[in-house]
Amino acid sequence: MNNSKKDIFSKEAIKAKFASFSLSLPLAVKNPAKIEEAAAVQEFGRRYHPRAAVESAVEKKKFSFGNLFVGISVQDQILFAKRLAILIKSGIPILTALDMLEKQADSRSTAKIFKSIKERVEKGQSLSDGLKDYEKIFGRFAVNIVRVGEVSGTLTQNLTYLADELKKKQELNRNIVGAMVYPSFIVVATFGITILLTVYVFPKILPIFASFKAQLPWSTRLLMAVSNGLQHYWMFLLAAIAGLSVFLALIARIPAVKLWLDRNSLRVPLFGSMFRSYYVANFTRTLGLLLKSDLGIIESLRIVGDTLGNSAYRKEFYRISEGVGRGELISVGMRDRLLFPSMATQMVSVGETAGNLSSSLLYLSEMHEDEMNNMTKNLSTSIEPVLMIFMGLLVGFIAMSIITPIYGITQNLRP
Repeated sequence: MNNSKKDIFSKEAIKAKFASFSLSLPLAVKNPAKIEEAAAVQEFGRRYHPRAAVESAVEKKKFSFGNLFVGISVQDQILFAKRLAILIKSGIPILTALDMLEKQADSRSTAKIFKSIKERVEKGQSLSDGLKDYEKIFGRFAVNIVRVGEVSGTLTQNLTYLADELKKKQELNRNIVGAMVYPSFIVVATFGITILLTVYVFPKILPIFASFKAQLPWSTRLLMAVSNGLQHYWMFLLAAIAGLSVFLALIARIPAVKLWLDRNSLRVPLFGSMFRSYYVANFTRTLGLLLKSDLGIIESLRIVGDTLGNSAYRKEFYRISEGVGRGELISVGMRDRLLFPSMATQMVSVGETAGNLSSSLLYLSEMHEDEMNNMTKNLSTSIEPVLMIFMGLLVGFIAMSIITPIYGITQNLRP
Protein backbone atom coordinates (compact mmCIF):
# COMPACT_ATOMS: atom_id res chain seq x y z
CA MET A 1 0.00 0.00 0.00
CA ASN A 2 2.78 2.40 0.92
CA ASN A 3 4.67 1.56 -2.27
CA SER A 4 1.58 2.30 -4.40
CA LYS A 5 1.16 5.69 -2.71
CA LYS A 6 4.79 6.51 -3.39
CA ASP A 7 4.30 5.62 -7.04
CA ILE A 8 1.28 7.91 -7.32
CA PHE A 9 3.06 10.87 -5.73
CA SER A 10 6.39 10.28 -7.44
CA LYS A 11 7.88 12.90 -9.71
CA GLU A 12 7.74 10.54 -12.70
CA ALA A 13 4.01 9.81 -12.19
CA ILE A 14 3.15 13.49 -11.94
CA LYS A 15 5.16 14.27 -15.07
CA ALA A 16 3.47 11.47 -17.03
CA LYS A 17 0.01 12.60 -15.94
CA PHE A 18 0.88 16.20 -16.77
CA ALA A 19 2.17 15.27 -20.24
CA SER A 20 -0.97 13.34 -21.17
CA PHE A 21 -3.28 16.19 -20.24
CA SER A 22 -0.98 18.83 -21.74
CA LEU A 23 -1.43 17.16 -25.11
CA SER A 24 -5.17 16.71 -24.81
CA LEU A 25 -6.12 20.11 -23.34
CA PRO A 26 -5.72 22.28 -26.51
CA LEU A 27 -7.89 19.84 -28.46
CA ALA A 28 -10.57 19.55 -25.80
CA VAL A 29 -11.78 23.11 -25.41
CA LYS A 30 -15.36 21.98 -26.03
CA ASN A 31 -15.22 19.13 -23.47
CA PRO A 32 -15.81 20.50 -19.96
CA ALA A 33 -15.03 17.19 -18.27
CA LYS A 34 -11.55 17.01 -19.78
CA ILE A 35 -10.86 20.64 -19.00
CA GLU A 36 -11.89 20.24 -15.37
CA GLU A 37 -9.79 17.08 -15.07
CA ALA A 38 -6.81 18.81 -16.65
CA ALA A 39 -7.23 21.75 -14.27
CA ALA A 40 -7.30 19.33 -11.33
CA VAL A 41 -4.10 17.67 -12.53
CA GLN A 42 -2.41 21.07 -12.88
CA GLU A 43 -3.45 21.97 -9.35
CA PHE A 44 -2.20 18.55 -8.17
CA GLY A 45 1.16 19.18 -9.83
CA ARG A 46 1.51 22.65 -8.34
CA ARG A 47 0.66 21.33 -4.89
CA TYR A 48 2.90 18.24 -4.82
CA HIS A 49 5.74 19.27 -7.10
CA PRO A 50 7.64 22.13 -5.37
CA ARG A 51 10.08 22.64 -8.23
CA ALA A 52 7.20 23.17 -10.67
CA ALA A 53 5.69 25.74 -8.32
CA VAL A 54 8.97 27.66 -8.10
CA GLU A 55 9.41 27.59 -11.89
CA SER A 56 5.85 28.85 -12.33
CA ALA A 57 6.45 31.76 -9.94
CA VAL A 58 9.69 32.74 -11.69
CA GLU A 59 7.95 32.48 -15.07
CA LYS A 60 5.14 34.76 -13.94
CA LYS A 61 7.62 37.40 -12.77
CA LYS A 62 9.42 37.21 -16.08
CA PHE A 63 6.26 37.77 -18.09
CA SER A 64 5.01 40.56 -15.87
CA PHE A 65 8.33 42.35 -16.40
CA GLY A 66 8.04 41.87 -20.15
CA ASN A 67 4.54 43.32 -20.15
CA LEU A 68 6.06 46.73 -19.56
CA PHE A 69 7.51 46.72 -23.07
CA VAL A 70 4.65 45.28 -25.13
CA GLY A 71 1.19 46.44 -26.04
CA ILE A 72 -1.69 45.64 -28.32
CA SER A 73 -4.32 47.95 -29.75
CA VAL A 74 -8.05 47.49 -29.21
CA GLN A 75 -8.48 46.74 -32.93
CA ASP A 76 -5.90 43.93 -32.68
CA GLN A 77 -7.70 42.53 -29.63
CA ILE A 78 -10.98 42.49 -31.58
CA LEU A 79 -9.35 40.70 -34.52
CA PHE A 80 -7.63 38.24 -32.16
CA ALA A 81 -10.90 37.22 -30.45
CA LYS A 82 -12.91 37.11 -33.68
CA ARG A 83 -10.34 35.16 -35.71
CA LEU A 84 -9.61 32.73 -32.89
CA ALA A 85 -13.34 32.02 -32.52
CA ILE A 86 -13.67 31.35 -36.27
CA LEU A 87 -10.61 29.09 -36.36
CA ILE A 88 -11.68 27.00 -33.34
CA LYS A 89 -15.24 26.76 -34.69
CA SER A 90 -13.79 25.45 -37.96
CA GLY A 91 -12.20 22.55 -36.08
CA ILE A 92 -8.61 23.85 -36.05
CA PRO A 93 -6.74 22.96 -32.83
CA ILE A 94 -6.17 25.93 -30.56
CA LEU A 95 -2.37 25.64 -30.76
CA THR A 96 -2.46 25.72 -34.55
CA ALA A 97 -4.87 28.67 -34.42
CA LEU A 98 -2.60 30.62 -32.06
CA ASP A 99 0.39 29.87 -34.27
CA MET A 100 -1.49 31.20 -37.30
CA LEU A 101 -2.46 34.38 -35.44
CA GLU A 102 1.14 34.88 -34.30
CA LYS A 103 2.38 34.68 -37.90
CA GLN A 104 -0.36 37.08 -39.11
CA ALA A 105 0.38 39.71 -36.43
CA ASP A 106 1.09 43.18 -37.83
CA SER A 107 3.59 44.28 -35.17
CA ARG A 108 6.38 42.68 -33.18
CA SER A 109 4.77 43.48 -29.84
CA THR A 110 1.50 41.82 -30.89
CA ALA A 111 3.37 38.77 -32.21
CA LYS A 112 5.30 38.58 -28.91
CA ILE A 113 2.07 38.49 -26.91
CA PHE A 114 0.52 35.82 -29.14
CA LYS A 115 3.70 33.75 -28.92
CA SER A 116 3.68 33.98 -25.12
CA ILE A 117 0.04 32.86 -24.97
CA LYS A 118 0.79 29.97 -27.36
CA GLU A 119 3.72 28.83 -25.21
CA ARG A 120 1.46 28.80 -22.16
CA VAL A 121 -1.04 26.57 -23.96
CA GLU A 122 1.78 24.32 -25.20
CA LYS A 123 2.79 23.73 -21.58
CA GLY A 124 -0.69 22.44 -20.79
CA GLN A 125 -2.17 25.60 -19.37
CA SER A 126 -5.44 27.09 -20.50
CA LEU A 127 -5.93 30.03 -22.87
CA SER A 128 -7.24 32.13 -19.99
CA ASP A 129 -3.98 31.50 -18.07
CA GLY A 130 -2.07 32.86 -21.06
CA LEU A 131 -4.31 35.92 -21.23
CA LYS A 132 -3.94 36.49 -17.48
CA ASP A 133 -0.24 37.24 -17.97
CA TYR A 134 -1.43 40.25 -19.99
CA GLU A 135 -4.45 41.15 -17.87
CA LYS A 136 -3.48 44.83 -17.89
CA ILE A 137 -3.74 44.76 -21.69
CA PHE A 138 -6.77 42.51 -22.25
CA GLY A 139 -8.59 43.29 -18.98
CA ARG A 140 -10.27 41.10 -16.37
CA PHE A 141 -13.40 40.84 -18.48
CA ALA A 142 -11.54 39.09 -21.32
CA VAL A 143 -9.69 36.73 -18.97
CA ASN A 144 -12.82 35.66 -17.11
CA ILE A 145 -15.14 35.32 -20.08
CA VAL A 146 -12.54 33.09 -21.80
CA ARG A 147 -12.09 31.07 -18.60
CA VAL A 148 -15.85 30.52 -18.32
CA GLY A 149 -15.98 29.52 -21.99
CA GLU A 150 -13.25 26.93 -21.46
CA VAL A 151 -14.96 25.38 -18.45
CA SER A 152 -18.47 25.38 -19.94
CA GLY A 153 -17.42 24.29 -23.43
CA THR A 154 -18.60 27.52 -25.07
CA LEU A 155 -15.22 29.03 -25.87
CA THR A 156 -16.06 30.05 -29.45
CA GLN A 157 -19.29 31.69 -28.33
CA ASN A 158 -17.57 33.58 -25.52
CA LEU A 159 -14.77 34.72 -27.82
CA THR A 160 -17.46 36.13 -30.10
CA TYR A 161 -19.00 37.89 -27.06
CA LEU A 162 -15.56 39.32 -26.25
CA ALA A 163 -15.06 40.60 -29.81
CA ASP A 164 -18.52 42.22 -29.78
CA GLU A 165 -17.86 43.81 -26.39
CA LEU A 166 -14.54 45.29 -27.51
CA LYS A 167 -16.11 46.51 -30.76
CA LYS A 168 -18.94 48.25 -28.90
CA LYS A 169 -16.51 49.94 -26.51
CA GLN A 170 -14.35 51.05 -29.41
CA GLU A 171 -17.38 52.59 -31.16
CA LEU A 172 -18.47 54.38 -27.98
CA ASN A 173 -14.97 55.77 -27.45
CA ARG A 174 -14.84 56.95 -31.05
CA ASN A 175 -18.18 58.68 -30.66
CA ILE A 176 -16.98 60.47 -27.54
CA VAL A 177 -13.72 61.55 -29.21
CA GLY A 178 -15.59 62.57 -32.37
CA ALA A 179 -17.99 64.69 -30.34
CA MET A 180 -15.07 66.48 -28.67
CA VAL A 181 -13.15 67.25 -31.88
CA TYR A 182 -15.23 70.23 -33.01
CA PRO A 183 -15.38 72.03 -29.62
CA SER A 184 -11.65 71.42 -29.10
CA PHE A 185 -10.86 72.82 -32.55
CA ILE A 186 -12.90 75.97 -31.89
CA VAL A 187 -11.24 76.55 -28.51
CA VAL A 188 -7.72 76.00 -29.90
CA ALA A 189 -8.44 78.26 -32.89
CA THR A 190 -9.80 81.00 -30.61
CA PHE A 191 -6.75 81.01 -28.35
CA GLY A 192 -4.46 80.77 -31.38
CA ILE A 193 -6.00 83.88 -32.95
CA THR A 194 -5.87 85.67 -29.61
CA ILE A 195 -2.16 84.94 -29.12
CA LEU A 196 -1.43 85.93 -32.73
CA LEU A 197 -3.15 89.30 -32.30
CA THR A 198 -1.61 89.93 -28.88
CA VAL A 199 1.98 88.92 -29.64
CA TYR A 200 2.45 89.85 -33.30
CA VAL A 201 -0.19 92.37 -34.38
CA PHE A 202 -0.64 94.54 -31.30
CA PRO A 203 3.10 95.31 -30.71
CA LYS A 204 3.32 96.84 -34.21
CA ILE A 205 0.66 99.40 -33.24
CA LEU A 206 2.21 100.29 -29.87
CA PRO A 207 4.61 102.92 -31.33
CA ILE A 208 1.58 104.82 -32.69
CA PHE A 209 0.04 104.97 -29.21
CA ALA A 210 3.36 106.01 -27.67
CA SER A 211 3.76 108.94 -30.08
CA PHE A 212 0.56 110.53 -28.76
CA LYS A 213 0.50 111.59 -25.14
CA ALA A 214 -3.08 110.61 -24.50
CA GLN A 215 -4.80 108.57 -21.81
CA LEU A 216 -5.38 105.06 -23.15
CA PRO A 217 -8.52 103.06 -22.23
CA TRP A 218 -8.21 100.44 -19.47
CA SER A 219 -8.78 97.60 -21.95
CA THR A 220 -5.84 98.79 -24.08
CA ARG A 221 -3.59 99.09 -21.02
CA LEU A 222 -4.57 95.58 -19.96
CA LEU A 223 -3.85 94.25 -23.43
CA MET A 224 -0.47 96.03 -23.44
CA ALA A 225 0.46 94.37 -20.13
CA VAL A 226 -0.57 90.94 -21.45
CA SER A 227 1.34 91.50 -24.69
CA ASN A 228 4.52 92.55 -22.85
CA GLY A 229 4.22 89.59 -20.52
CA LEU A 230 3.86 87.10 -23.39
CA GLN A 231 6.78 88.63 -25.28
CA HIS A 232 9.30 88.84 -22.43
CA TYR A 233 8.25 86.11 -20.01
CA TRP A 234 6.81 83.38 -22.27
CA MET A 235 9.38 80.81 -21.05
CA PHE A 236 8.37 81.36 -17.43
CA LEU A 237 4.73 81.15 -18.44
CA LEU A 238 5.25 77.82 -20.21
CA ALA A 239 7.19 76.49 -17.21
CA ALA A 240 4.40 77.60 -14.87
CA ILE A 241 1.75 75.92 -17.07
CA ALA A 242 3.81 72.70 -17.23
CA GLY A 243 4.37 72.72 -13.47
CA LEU A 244 0.70 73.38 -12.79
CA SER A 245 -0.29 70.57 -15.16
CA VAL A 246 2.01 68.09 -13.40
CA PHE A 247 0.77 69.25 -10.00
CA LEU A 248 -2.89 68.86 -11.00
CA ALA A 249 -2.19 65.44 -12.56
CA LEU A 250 -0.58 64.26 -9.30
CA ILE A 251 -3.41 65.70 -7.21
CA ALA A 252 -5.97 64.00 -9.47
CA ARG A 253 -4.39 60.63 -8.67
CA ILE A 254 -5.26 60.93 -4.98
CA PRO A 255 -8.24 58.55 -4.51
CA ALA A 256 -10.45 61.08 -2.73
CA VAL A 257 -9.76 63.80 -5.31
CA LYS A 258 -10.25 61.36 -8.22
CA LEU A 259 -13.55 60.21 -6.74
CA TRP A 260 -14.72 63.83 -6.43
CA LEU A 261 -13.68 64.63 -10.00
CA ASP A 262 -15.30 61.50 -11.42
CA ARG A 263 -18.59 62.19 -9.65
CA ASN A 264 -18.70 65.85 -10.62
CA SER A 265 -17.82 65.10 -14.25
CA LEU A 266 -21.34 63.64 -14.45
CA ARG A 267 -22.78 67.03 -13.41
CA VAL A 268 -21.12 69.06 -16.19
CA PRO A 269 -23.81 70.62 -18.43
CA LEU A 270 -24.21 68.90 -21.83
CA PHE A 271 -21.29 66.53 -21.22
CA GLY A 272 -22.44 65.02 -17.89
CA SER A 273 -25.48 63.22 -19.32
CA MET A 274 -23.39 61.95 -22.24
CA PHE A 275 -20.73 60.55 -19.90
CA ARG A 276 -23.40 58.87 -17.76
CA SER A 277 -24.99 57.22 -20.81
CA TYR A 278 -21.53 56.02 -21.83
CA TYR A 279 -20.86 54.37 -18.45
CA VAL A 280 -24.36 52.91 -18.15
CA ALA A 281 -24.12 51.43 -21.66
CA ASN A 282 -20.73 49.92 -20.78
CA PHE A 283 -21.59 48.37 -17.43
CA THR A 284 -24.99 46.99 -18.50
CA ARG A 285 -23.50 45.31 -21.58
CA THR A 286 -20.49 43.93 -19.68
CA LEU A 287 -22.60 42.63 -16.78
CA GLY A 288 -25.19 41.19 -19.17
CA LEU A 289 -22.54 39.25 -21.11
CA LEU A 290 -20.87 37.95 -17.94
CA LEU A 291 -24.18 36.72 -16.55
CA LYS A 292 -25.10 35.24 -19.93
CA SER A 293 -21.83 33.29 -19.74
CA ASP A 294 -22.92 31.85 -16.35
CA LEU A 295 -20.28 33.67 -14.32
CA GLY A 296 -21.11 34.22 -10.65
CA ILE A 297 -23.05 37.41 -9.88
CA ILE A 298 -20.67 38.72 -7.20
CA GLU A 299 -17.57 38.12 -9.30
CA SER A 300 -19.32 39.66 -12.31
CA LEU A 301 -20.11 42.84 -10.36
CA ARG A 302 -16.49 43.19 -9.26
CA ILE A 303 -15.23 42.65 -12.81
CA VAL A 304 -17.65 45.32 -14.04
CA GLY A 305 -16.30 47.71 -11.41
CA ASP A 306 -12.74 47.05 -12.56
CA THR A 307 -13.53 47.58 -16.24
CA LEU A 308 -15.07 51.04 -15.71
CA GLY A 309 -12.69 53.99 -15.74
CA ASN A 310 -14.82 56.04 -13.35
CA SER A 311 -13.88 55.54 -9.67
CA ALA A 312 -17.38 56.56 -8.51
CA TYR A 313 -18.92 53.67 -10.46
CA ARG A 314 -16.15 51.33 -9.32
CA LYS A 315 -16.84 52.13 -5.67
CA GLU A 316 -20.59 51.64 -6.14
CA PHE A 317 -20.18 48.26 -7.83
CA TYR A 318 -17.91 47.02 -5.05
CA ARG A 319 -20.54 48.14 -2.56
CA ILE A 320 -23.34 46.48 -4.57
CA SER A 321 -21.35 43.21 -4.78
CA GLU A 322 -20.99 43.24 -0.98
CA GLY A 323 -24.74 43.81 -0.66
CA VAL A 324 -25.49 40.93 -3.02
CA GLY A 325 -23.21 38.77 -0.87
CA ARG A 326 -25.51 39.59 2.05
CA GLY A 327 -28.59 38.60 0.03
CA GLU A 328 -29.66 41.99 -1.36
CA LEU A 329 -30.88 42.57 -4.91
CA ILE A 330 -28.76 44.50 -7.40
CA SER A 331 -31.59 46.97 -7.99
CA VAL A 332 -31.68 47.77 -4.27
CA GLY A 333 -28.02 48.79 -4.38
CA MET A 334 -28.53 51.00 -7.46
CA ARG A 335 -29.94 53.89 -5.44
CA ASP A 336 -27.48 56.64 -6.42
CA ARG A 337 -29.48 58.67 -8.96
CA LEU A 338 -26.41 60.53 -10.18
CA LEU A 339 -24.84 57.25 -11.35
CA PHE A 340 -27.88 55.12 -12.13
CA PRO A 341 -30.91 56.54 -13.98
CA SER A 342 -34.27 55.48 -12.56
CA MET A 343 -35.07 53.65 -15.81
CA ALA A 344 -31.95 51.49 -15.42
CA THR A 345 -32.83 50.62 -11.81
CA GLN A 346 -36.41 49.72 -12.76
CA MET A 347 -35.31 47.54 -15.69
CA VAL A 348 -32.81 45.69 -13.49
CA SER A 349 -35.54 45.15 -10.90
CA VAL A 350 -37.87 43.75 -13.57
CA GLY A 351 -35.11 41.47 -14.87
CA GLU A 352 -34.38 40.15 -11.36
CA THR A 353 -38.07 39.48 -10.74
CA ALA A 354 -38.66 37.80 -14.10
CA GLY A 355 -35.42 35.81 -14.00
CA ASN A 356 -33.99 37.26 -17.24
CA LEU A 357 -31.56 39.82 -15.83
CA SER A 358 -28.96 39.34 -18.57
CA SER A 359 -31.53 40.08 -21.30
CA SER A 360 -32.74 43.19 -19.47
CA LEU A 361 -29.17 44.45 -19.08
CA LEU A 362 -28.37 43.91 -22.77
CA TYR A 363 -31.57 45.75 -23.72
CA LEU A 364 -30.52 48.63 -21.44
CA SER A 365 -27.09 48.76 -23.05
CA GLU A 366 -28.61 49.09 -26.53
CA MET A 367 -30.97 51.81 -25.33
CA HIS A 368 -28.19 53.89 -23.74
CA GLU A 369 -25.89 53.35 -26.72
CA ASP A 370 -28.56 54.83 -28.99
CA GLU A 371 -29.10 57.67 -26.52
CA MET A 372 -25.38 58.43 -26.39
CA ASN A 373 -25.08 58.30 -30.19
CA ASN A 374 -27.88 60.86 -30.49
CA MET A 375 -26.19 63.08 -27.88
CA THR A 376 -22.87 63.00 -29.71
CA LYS A 377 -24.56 63.88 -33.00
CA ASN A 378 -26.40 66.82 -31.42
CA LEU A 379 -23.49 68.00 -29.28
CA SER A 380 -21.96 70.17 -31.99
CA THR A 381 -25.31 71.84 -32.64
CA SER A 382 -25.86 72.42 -28.92
CA ILE A 383 -22.42 73.77 -28.08
CA GLU A 384 -21.80 75.78 -31.25
CA PRO A 385 -23.67 78.95 -30.08
CA VAL A 386 -21.77 78.98 -26.76
CA LEU A 387 -18.42 78.62 -28.51
CA MET A 388 -19.28 81.29 -31.05
CA ILE A 389 -20.25 83.74 -28.28
CA PHE A 390 -17.05 82.97 -26.36
CA MET A 391 -14.90 83.40 -29.48
CA GLY A 392 -16.70 86.62 -30.44
CA LEU A 393 -16.28 88.16 -26.99
CA LEU A 394 -12.57 87.34 -26.79
CA VAL A 395 -11.64 88.50 -30.29
CA GLY A 396 -14.01 91.46 -29.99
CA PHE A 397 -12.32 92.59 -26.78
CA ILE A 398 -8.93 92.60 -28.50
CA ALA A 399 -10.31 94.43 -31.54
CA MET A 400 -11.99 97.09 -29.38
CA SER A 401 -8.80 97.50 -27.33
CA ILE A 402 -6.95 98.37 -30.54
CA ILE A 403 -9.64 100.41 -32.30
CA THR A 404 -10.89 102.52 -29.36
CA PRO A 405 -7.63 104.45 -28.69
CA ILE A 406 -7.09 105.01 -32.43
CA TYR A 407 -10.58 106.44 -32.72
CA GLY A 408 -10.00 108.67 -29.67
CA ILE A 409 -6.69 109.96 -31.03
CA THR A 410 -8.18 110.82 -34.43
CA GLN A 411 -10.98 112.71 -32.74
CA ASN A 412 -8.46 114.91 -30.88
CA LEU A 413 -6.50 115.74 -34.02
CA ARG A 414 -7.00 119.29 -35.34
CA PRO A 415 -6.19 120.51 -38.83
